[in-house]
Amino acid sequence: MIEYIWKTHEIRFSIPGLNKWLHQQNFSYKYPKGLPHKFDEEKQAVFIEEHTKLKSQAVDEPILFMNAMHPTQATKVSCGWIKTGYDKALETTGSRTRLNLVGAIDLNNLAAAQVKCYDKVNGDTFQHFFEEIREYNGSDQRIHLILDGAGYHRAEGVKKKAKELNIELHYLPPYSPNLNPIERLWKICQSDS
Repeated sequence: MIEYIWKTHEIRFSIPGLNKWLHQQNFSYKYPKGLPHKFDEEKQAVFIEEHTKLKSQAVDEPILFMNAMHPTQATKVSCGWIKTGYDKALETTGSRTRLNLVGAIDLNNLAAAQVKCYDKVNGDTFQHFFEEIREYNGSDQRIHLILDGAGYHRAEGVKKKAKELNIELHYLPPYSPNLNPIERLWKICQSDS
């Protein structure tokens, strides 16, 4: 960056000087937020409009956002400052333990997040999780469940179980994890692991 500024503006900064100037200009050192490269802006806008309508119509019916997460218990190596020409060895664990979590949250009651751990994630897993959701939310009211379009979410057995339990499935547009609030919960879980 120092070279770029010198070449384009003929202003010379030291590294500490540039850091100080960037902070004064309200810049901070952070990772950019990635957007899925295949998302369809129009489909996302339609989903947002439909979700807004759903919230106004389903006043007494829970609206849940659901997804699965698969954290691993492997050592996560991150970046750091290492002197040029040297390598820094970091002992890692040989363990590759993986959890399979399925969760659902209601934005009107975040404290009541439902999360279950399973041996594997497939259509049967979600059918079982639907039963858990139904038990938690009572037996009479319709439940709206927003989820992504993963193959096991669209399996016939999953759709049949949802209908049987009076759970209405609403699918997110493809490549739209940014529209599923439970992704933020998973991100926090991943960052703390």
